[in-house]
Amino acid sequence: MQIKKTLSAFVLSALMSLGVSAAHADPLSYARYDQVRTSDLYLDLKADFGRKTLSGYAELTLNWIDKTSRTLVLDTKELNISRVQILNPNGRWTSASYMLDKFDLQKGRALRIALPFQPQKVRVYYRTAPSAAALQWMSPAQTMSGKRPFMFSQSQDINARSWAPVQDTPAVRFTYSARIDAPAGLRVVMSADNDLNATGKGGWKFRMPQPIPSYLLAIAIGEIDVRKVGPRSAVYAEPARIDAAARELEDTEKMIEAAESLYGPYRWERYDMLVLPPSFPIGGMENPRLTFVTPTMIAGDKSLVDLIAHELAHSWSGNLVTNASWKYMWLNEGFTTYVTTRIVEKIYGPEIAEMNLQVEQEEALASLPAIPPARQALATRGPDVDPSAYSDLGLIYPKGAWFLRTLEQRAGREAFDTFLRGWFDSHAFKSATTDEFVDYLKKNLLDAHPEYMAQVELDEWLYGAGIPANAVRAASPRLAALDEQRTKWLHGELPTADLNGKSWVALEWMHFLNDINGKATAAQLKDLDQTFGLATSGNNEIAFRFYLASINAGYDVRAPLEKFLMSVGRQKFVVPLYTALLKQPAQAAWARSVYAKARDHYHPVTQASVDKQFKK
Repeated sequence: MQIKKTLSAFVLSALMSLGVSAAHADPLSYARYDQVRTSDLYLDLKADFGRKTLSGYAELTLNWIDKTSRTLVLDTKELNISRVQILNPNGRWTSASYMLDKFDLQKGRALRIALPFQPQKVRVYYRTAPSAAALQWMSPAQTMSGKRPFMFSQSQDINARSWAPVQDTPAVRFTYSARIDAPAGLRVVMSADNDLNATGKGGWKFRMPQPIPSYLLAIAIGEIDVRKVGPRSAVYAEPARIDAAARELEDTEKMIEAAESLYGPYRWERYDMLVLPPSFPIGGMENPRLTFVTPTMIAGDKSLVDLIAHELAHSWSGNLVTNASWKYMWLNEGFTTYVTTRIVEKIYGPEIAEMNLQVEQEEALASLPAIPPARQALATRGPDVDPSAYSDLGLIYPKGAWFLRTLEQRAGREAFDTFLRGWFDSHAFKSATTDEFVDYLKKNLLDAHPEYMAQVELDEWLYGAGIPANAVRAASPRLAALDEQRTKWLHGELPTADLNGKSWVALEWMHFLNDINGKATAAQLKDLDQTFGLATSGNNEIAFRFYLASINAGYDVRAPLEKFLMSVGRQKFVVPLYTALLKQPAQAAWARSVYAKARDHYHPVTQASVDKQFKK
């Protein structure tokens, strides 16, 4: 245990006993938010690209719940704390005693601040570590222009604590503001009200007036340009990517209006988007007012903009109504996946939505054999634990959406839309649990109509393995026609040149490639590649699936695959590709050589995921 400043034996004993022995609703946070909650956060930080650090202070405004408490416990991870101050009733700031717990690899350290009274404000002066889990510091060589460095954050699930001392749990929501100093020529953007005309003179300033949980704190600094794409939307991106990004995202206002027509007004004022460098580890991050997205969604034909629909949907499910801890993550992601399909249907029609839904459900069913049954539940009745301990996080997206779609089919779309909008309205800017949703579901739908879903079926959806046998599967006529061609092609009864591939949309190619993976021969994949140019497809979802099928079939795609792995850092793509390569004895050494070159281009989160595969 590391001690900062001299503490009396009494204070030290009180700090240790108060934090260590108390039960927490969120086991991934040290914070005692049953005693005190952060209501507002102010960050005053300076970015140092040479040292790869943010330094300055965080000022927390506190709402004291337990009037007897004299301790503030915050979550930190690899933060170098220099001092802590409290605001006295006379308006002066004075030093406070504090200690840092022993480091935990997952949770970091609890920062325990001893207080003589219950101050309204506390300041923590600190510096982040170059290895901060949330931050990727990129050299100029890792950017499109090669001229200036770039940094971006990814706070979800519990990495906000690696760049700010906070109560790092989705159970606590707070407003925030910030002033950030950055090198000249670089723009700073945050998950807040970004001023399109800001210059950064006197520091880049931000304000988020709606209360958010800590995992939605976000920052990016780099050579960033901006284009308006709608009356309340703009896209930010590296200058060389800004035009393509703006074209791809020009339907954003239509998506916002579609979502509003279903679930009520958009409550975050603006919906801007930041297209990040390719090393961004996930598809998108729903940071309010500024969604972070991967450039892999830019296909040139808007075929992958359902990713934007998904992140926009989080403006209702996740950002507006938030899972109270990560145990309840299906409330964020299952709901959002359902809403995404509804937005896509509004914009692009039921035919595209049905194809999207069928591919989503098929991929969910295909994933089940690799997931232990105990990890296939949406929720658990057990202790509030890290969700990775009991569920497969990839499955909760489609399974949660399938559950809601089942309710919609039973109740009727109009009644279910009213129900779901009521859930968002009644729980707006609050954090919720599975039990709270079930209670709302019964009171507002099932009590009056028990025929919609019996308790035993509800329990099967929430707590059971797999997908209930009576779940209705989406069935797209276009994909059914494609299936006939695929079967004949696999059996050698239909030449590759006679496939209707040139008229297929991305969803049809994704469905086709999913289904031939592990079935097609190397010769068939070579023929596909020569006919349709799949190895050099500009659609990353198509290219990824083609590479995966090629690896499994033994078709040599090393040249384009190496280029892909060197330029794309999205976990969804790179982890399965390295995993597949390592399963092939002839490919393992090559995979290691590629990863040795590519690793530094990946976000720390991606590095950790791929490292695990190589250690196996």
